[in-house]
Amino acid sequence: MSLLNFLVTVDQKQVENVKCFKYLGSLLTDDGRCTCEIKCRIAMAKAAFSKKKTLFTSKLDLNLRKKLVKCYIWSIALYGAETWTLRAVDQKHLESFEMWCWRRMEKISWTDYVRNEEVLIRVSEQRNILHEIRKRKANWIGHVLRRNCLLKEAIEGKIDGRIEVTRRRGRRRKKMLDDLGDRRGYCHVKEKALDRIKWRNCFERDCGPVVLTDY
Repeated sequence: MSLLNFLVTVDQKQVENVKCFKYLGSLLTDDGRCTCEIKCRIAMAKAAFSKKKTLFTSKLDLNLRKKLVKCYIWSIALYGAETWTLRAVDQKHLESFEMWCWRRMEKISWTDYVRNEEVLIRVSEQRNILHEIRKRKANWIGHVLRRNCLLKEAIEGKIDGRIEVTRRRGRRRKKMLDDLGDRRGYCHVKEKALDRIKWRNCFERDCGPVVLTDY
């Protein structure tokens, strides 16, 4: 899995620089993107679903089966989702996985030509997996911003480094906090996060878009 690029020296010791490696169960890549990790998590979740397929497709109550899927399968797929920076392609992978779960649970084959909207009506659900990720990210980032820790300094870019940053052509690269939906910038997000109760009230508990609102 790991590919050797070149060797770097840290404290007079040569350290191998690799394309990707696993740390605390998450797959980290040299480009800082989360696409490989998301694909890996989805594959693990689908394998877990296949192992318990007879349970999820049984004649149990629909609400009970949905709770089992979200508890057992989504927990595997969304491990570490609080730190993901979701691009458009990543969101498509996650929404496709969400529909895959409901289709397999209702035994709907792709050859049946059943639209996603019809599947959601059958299971009495809305597209909710991206909303769940944003809620987890909001709870986690709010906890980080209320503390004085190394992770907060890393998010704010206060750690000195020797990497030369040059302006790239094209659109600005998406950042982790962009998913929270507040266009007024990091300072406004940080100000709101200082009040735990008001910060949590900014995010709706049901399905729908996650938008920071004034209080």
